Amino acid sequence: MPIRFFVLVFLGLLWSQYSKAGEPVVFKDSSKLMQIGASLELYSDSSSKLTINDIVKQHFRPSGQEVPNLQISAFTNWAKFSIKNETDVHRLLLEVEYPTIDEITLYEVLPGGGYKKVALGQLKPFKERPYNHQNYIFPLDIPKGETREFYFEVRAGEQAQLPVYLGVETTMNFKNTERNFIFGLYIGIILVMALYNLFIYITIRDTSYLYYVGYIICVGLTQASQQGYTFRFLWPNNTWFATHDTLLIPIFNGITAAIFIQSFLHTREKYKTGHTILNAVVVAYLLCLIPTFMDQYFIANMMSQMTAMFASLLAIFVGIKVSIKGFIPARYFLVAWGIFLTSVVVFVMRNFNVLPYNDFTYYALQVGSAAEVPLLSFALANKINIYRKEKEESQAMALLVSQENEQLVREQNIILEAKVQERTEELQTSNKELNKVLTNLKEAQTQLVESEKMASLGQLTAGIAHEINNPINFVTSNIKPLKLDFEDLKGLLKKYEELGPNGNIEEQLKEIDRYKQQIDIEYVHTEIDSLIKGIEDGANRTAEIVKGLRTFSRLDESDLKSVDIHEGINSTLVLLRNTMPKNVTIIQDFGELPKIECYAGKLNQVFLNIINNALNAIKMKPVQGDEKLTITTRLMENKQVSIGIRDTGIGMTDKVKERIFEPFFTTKDVGEGTGLGLSIVFSIIEKHHGKILVESTPGIGTEFIIYLPQNVPSTQSYMS
Repeated sequence: MPIRFFVLVFLGLLWSQYSKAGEPVVFKDSSKLMQIGASLELYSDSSSKLTINDIVKQHFRPSGQEVPNLQISAFTNWAKFSIKNETDVHRLLLEVEYPTIDEITLYEVLPGGGYKKVALGQLKPFKERPYNHQNYIFPLDIPKGETREFYFEVRAGEQAQLPVYLGVETTMNFKNTERNFIFGLYIGIILVMALYNLFIYITIRDTSYLYYVGYIICVGLTQASQQGYTFRFLWPNNTWFATHDTLLIPIFNGITAAIFIQSFLHTREKYKTGHTILNAVVVAYLLCLIPTFMDQYFIANMMSQMTAMFASLLAIFVGIKVSIKGFIPARYFLVAWGIFLTSVVVFVMRNFNVLPYNDFTYYALQVGSAAEVPLLSFALANKINIYRKEKEESQAMALLVSQENEQLVREQNIILEAKVQERTEELQTSNKELNKVLTNLKEAQTQLVESEKMASLGQLTAGIAHEINNPINFVTSNIKPLKLDFEDLKGLLKKYEELGPNGNIEEQLKEIDRYKQQIDIEYVHTEIDSLIKGIEDGANRTAEIVKGLRTFSRLDESDLKSVDIHEGINSTLVLLRNTMPKNVTIIQDFGELPKIECYAGKLNQVFLNIINNALNAIKMKPVQGDEKLTITTRLMENKQVSIGIRDTGIGMTDKVKERIFEPFFTTKDVGEGTGLGLSIVFSIIEKHHGKILVESTPGIGTEFIIYLPQNVPSTQSYMS
């Protein structure tokens, strides 16, 4: 009996639905809003090519639902219904409360034949709508007592339903104002939470908050696109965005959700497998963009919905895993995510007519996401408390460790002070010994420098002595014959003095002539001139050597003075002339140089040491030929003077060249040099703020190039 009763009731309800679908909708009360979805009859055009004239001939089936569900279909769907107006209001409004339909066209069968067509949808600019609203509102002019037949043509690339409302403008506006007010509250919550978390991010620079702000914005935009507000307010004239935002925004919503979950749950550290899973979710969402941009709506919708379903379950799975590991914020996440998923389930069940289309199911997603956003914000705030607690614990631990370390430091300081005192005494003793050694080294260095100077002076003195000896010998060798010639002249003068009136003048004069012939007076005159000239030459050569020595030493010039570089080079060559091998040719390639400020005596010592080394290098060649010593001077563009001294000696290897300016380094045999010559050269050039370069090739020769400024800075002082 009960089973039969329920079967009869079910058949009765089914029959009432079918019978209701075929009858016209009777609009009696203008103060109420009617939902007429159950009165619709449906037809699916699989070819999507039938016109209204073809459709009126087709067989429609009753919808049997308060809100007909068209599912996700690539076909064109048609709906047929009739309306009878029994009120005094002629202008009725018909609203389809599903703003994401691509194309929806209303055909009204006119009494005289033909059709009145009103085409709306997201593929048409928003300004073409007869009413400024995100839902599709069609005006119907039906006189009182008349019945009109209507057809809906619907094309949608995603899930589509037909919640159809019939009423007058006042009741329709009341419902929509209520919807707008509630959505405004929702958007207000979203914006407040987004700004709140953005402010916290700016304050503490935790990227979790930045990711969460992106997620909140995407959640709000997702709801706005589903309710049609994005098309109405953000891009009313961009039909491409209008048809794609319900796909693009949820995709970016899923991507930002996955990234936020990774950051919030610290999956990289807490659960690496979960981190990889969420990376795969991001990739899956990105793949959904491919059919979206190819305008494959059906495929894109199926992919995005499947991805969203699996991503939601995987997020719960990852949250549980992280929560098991003792991460407290994961529990907040599970509660918030669970509430949001519950609202998603309600929304999906409404789309598939498992749950009725009413205010509860209509606002389910908004309520769920509005509840989720604050809960996750509280969870993020709780993370701050966790970090603060961990910081306090770490500070307390650090304080304890610091106190222990301080005690250890005190104990160690006592030991260290004793060791430092002991070490200080040792260092003081060592310092005294080192100072003593340093003093001895300075004295030894001074002695070595003086020894080097004395060695150079001895070599120079020997050469000068030899140079002076030649003209002196020339003078002394001419003195004796000059004396003899003067004796002959004195004898001739005596005979002239003996002339007198008492003698025979003529005989006396003949005697003088005979004496002149005896002494060869003409030769005596010539010889005297020659001897005097020889003595004069010897004296001049001696004076030249003395002048060269004086120019070289510059004993009267201890301060900076402007001098001629060429004069110093020539004086050095004069003093070294005796030590130069006969097979060496001196080439002087002098340019036009101004006088430069320098310590002339010290600079001449540079020339002496370098030229002397060049001559020694030539003498050391195993095979002697026509050797050359070339001295070149030039004025550089940067107001510097360059002096090049190039020889054709044995040259140097790179290893030797690196050490030639080191004190005490020498390539000579033991006892032949101290190795201070070029060290002194380097010191003198450095004091003049100049520089010296060396280019050498073994077996070919060496060139020293000296660069000197025209003026030495006034603060420079040279200590010899």
